Amino acid sequence: MSNLTISLDDELIKQARIRVAQQGTSLSAKVRELLQHYVNGTDDATKRLREESTTKLMLAIEHATLATQAPPPSAQVTTKATLREALYADDFRAKDRNASSPNTTAAQQEPQ
Repeated sequence: MSNLTISLDDELIKQARIRVAQQGTSLSAKVRELLQHYVNGTDDATKRLREESTTKLMLAIEHATLATQAPPPSAQVTTKATLREALYADDFRAKDRNASSPNTTAAQQEPQ
């Protein structure tokens, strides 16, 4: 490890030594920690920026996921029957047979 000589105000050093003693560490260890955070870019502003960016990203992912999911079956819109489906929905031939032979009974009209 290298040594570094810096000039600081006496009162600042006194207050810093009291605080690090309360934390159970040394002034050298605290300066080393602060320098490491500075070099790594993990100061509070950077942390907040990363957290905000992560939150925005997660919201965007959630929004995109919800937009691509199919709606639940209860929310699906029923489609209108086409003309062909409407025509073939009933047995239209039975209607024609009933119209052409007026003497048929109900049992004869509907095939079993």
